[in-house]
Amino acid sequence: MTEVVRYERRGPVAVVTMNRPEYRNAQNSAMTYALDDAFTRAVEDDAVKVIVLAGEGKHFSAGHDIGTPDRDVDAHFDNRAVLWWDHVGRHGGDQRFARESEVYLGMCRRWREIPKPTIASVQGACIAGALMLAWVCDLIVASDDAFFADPVVRMGIPGVEYFAHPWVLGPRAAKEVLFTGERFSAAQAKEWGMLNRVVPRDDLEAETLKLANTIAEMPTFGLALTKKAVNQAEDQMGMRTGMDAAFGLHHFAHAHNAEVSNGDSLGGQDAKSMASAAKNSARKE
Repeated sequence: MTEVVRYERRGPVAVVTMNRPEYRNAQNSAMTYALDDAFTRAVEDDAVKVIVLAGEGKHFSAGHDIGTPDRDVDAHFDNRAVLWWDHVGRHGGDQRFARESEVYLGMCRRWREIPKPTIASVQGACIAGALMLAWVCDLIVASDDAFFADPVVRMGIPGVEYFAHPWVLGPRAAKEVLFTGERFSAAQAKEWGMLNRVVPRDDLEAETLKLANTIAEMPTFGLALTKKAVNQAEDQMGMRTGMDAAFGLHHFAHAHNAEVSNGDSLGGQDAKSMASAAKNSARKE
């Protein structure tokens, strides 16, 4: 059986690669917990100084798995990110809140606090839930053909669960991205300050590893303290409390959809309709 996440150490750099290219690296729970295993392995390995997160194939990730044959929303995994009961066997808002608190918001916050520097290496699509994975990383290096979007307002939902938009994009750009649901390019993301570097597609891996190795020359403890200092500053700017408020609105939107759409918490949208909307957005570019 193919591993949904690959782990490889290259000198002082751990490369963690999402490995569901046939589904554009859509994130099911199995992948989420495999990512957590890989990150934990890298943190506990003293030889690792920097962690790179990558996606196998043409795309970094199409986001949360809402339609592949291996979608596993009803599967049990032991909670690691939050102290809450398991979602399995629960119903309605109880089930969704328990699961998303753990595998979405909780896991992203857990990974943001990894004490070693993390770099997202992004090519192709980085959509919705994939933004969350990139945003929890300290740095983002993207190929010049990378594109980004958070189209979930189409579901009547105010953005993905890890609501970092105003902090990584700025309020005006965040509203444009959410209000339109349209794709934005690597060049635009760099202009807004979301990306550190944009490089040619063929150079993405080499340039990411070059940056990682440069960072790896710094002392491990100094890097950890510096990361904590910047994260604390972000939180003092309201990031954590703002995210908590947005998470509540996110679940209110799910509940509203379920009430007015015969129990459909996604507002009548599915993987096919969201993909179709994304294609229409791409044609406008």
